[in-house]
Amino acid sequence: MISGEIKSQVDKIWDAFWSGGISNPLEVIEQITYLLFLRRLDDLHTLAENKATRLKKPMERRIFPEGDYVLEKSESGEPLKKRPYDHLRWSRFQHFAPPEMYAVVNEFVFPFLRTLGGDDSTYAHHMKDARFTIPTPALLAKVVDLIANIPMDDRDTKGDLYEYMLSKIASAGQNGQFRTPRHIIGLMVELTAPKPGDVICDPASGTCGFLVTANEYLRQHHPQVLTDVKLKAHFHQQMFHGFDFDNTMLRIGSMNMLLHGVENPDVRYKDSLAQEHADDEETYTLLLANPPFAGSLDYENTAKDLLEIVKTKKTELLFLALFLRLLKPGGRAAVIVPDGVLFGSSKAHKELRKILVEEQKLDGVISLPGGVFKPYAGVSTAILLFTKTNSGGTDFVWFYDVNADGLSLDDKRTPLLTEDKLGSVPAVQLTPEEHSKNNLPDILARWQVRNTTERERPRTAQSFCVPRADIAAQGYDLSLNRYKEVVHEEVDHLPPQEILAKLAKLELEIQQGMEKLGSLLG
Repeated sequence: MISGEIKSQVDKIWDAFWSGGISNPLEVIEQITYLLFLRRLDDLHTLAENKATRLKKPMERRIFPEGDYVLEKSESGEPLKKRPYDHLRWSRFQHFAPPEMYAVVNEFVFPFLRTLGGDDSTYAHHMKDARFTIPTPALLAKVVDLIANIPMDDRDTKGDLYEYMLSKIASAGQNGQFRTPRHIIGLMVELTAPKPGDVICDPASGTCGFLVTANEYLRQHHPQVLTDVKLKAHFHQQMFHGFDFDNTMLRIGSMNMLLHGVENPDVRYKDSLAQEHADDEETYTLLLANPPFAGSLDYENTAKDLLEIVKTKKTELLFLALFLRLLKPGGRAAVIVPDGVLFGSSKAHKELRKILVEEQKLDGVISLPGGVFKPYAGVSTAILLFTKTNSGGTDFVWFYDVNADGLSLDDKRTPLLTEDKLGSVPAVQLTPEEHSKNNLPDILARWQVRNTTERERPRTAQSFCVPRADIAAQGYDLSLNRYKEVVHEEVDHLPPQEILAKLAKLELEIQQGMEKLGSLLG
């Protein structure tokens, strides 16, 4: 976990930007991202230098070339505007006086960043349109000093540091839609249990929260991904794929992956609903997503291969069609959908649900409470868990009715338990009373036995299984309340005559009391 001291340093950086005139949280984190990237480039260059010195050989790959970086030349070819490449390194310019530091970063470092596209890494690619927007030398010097004081040697510290920064996007309000709550992401990753051979995709990746959490899960549960040569190459080069159509989010997301220790993930620009998917069809074995549901798209702007699966303008249905298109047979998915997907009555809604139940294997529907995405949205949502088979396989569908996720369901989203009792895998076991405040560990425990003891639960329980035939009989409605049975407690009421007699007696007592009071006062 990130320490209070590092949190305090991050808060100081954030406050410096706000007091320095940059109040857009996305712009703040974008500028921090550039500076962190510059610091990493310098670290990599230093490592290569040290290795060359040890081996007494020339450097294998120089990030910062020897000589001068020339920006402008005279007509005769003489350099007019130049700086030694060495001055572009973090460890050098951080010691310059503020005006000189500002000039170097603004006039030389950022143009240099934009030329790194020749490097085939995802990080260099996303820096090609880097913009420097820090307004003053004083602010730049202050922020560079603060970032320089944060320890960046440990991968966990770097990852937690960036996660804490990303949480500030959410707390800032308008851009919170980019961030799915971390504990919900954690639950979905635990439910799907990524494996070392998986090829994982999030077609609406944003800050890459799902990919980062899958990476952490694999490191913890399958440490061989970092020791086996073949698995390590797959882990760093082919496992993680994220698409987004916002370049700022691509930069932030790819930096999030970098700081969590993934060397070269495939995080790229793609409008998932508008572009054809021939290159990605049946490519991925695990799909994790909480795509944005913006309402409707024009037919003209919608990928034709998705319309072949379901004819609709509704983005939530198009995304489900996309997931089915991208998954390999045998691939599995955990995705968040708005409740309307579960019970919508249009032809497209029913058709897609029927495809999930009859042609694929729908494993589970987890109904989330309405406050999970507050304060940004109060919409009710659900997690759909399914496996692509193209040949059916749905015998039963497992339903779970989540009442509490560990946080209050109001706009404040205050933790209801101590940190060691939150999330889907808490550090300590929860009591029944604590379960009523955090259902996530119970979801995970019951999911593991969904094909055995869960089949025997009555439909009055918090989770239960429904046979495929029952779902088909209900027109493939997947809303939990369609199948849940409510227990009505029997309450004994007094007969009306007794109630009337009691009321008459009370009235008489009141009248006698009033008469007694009147005589005392008289």
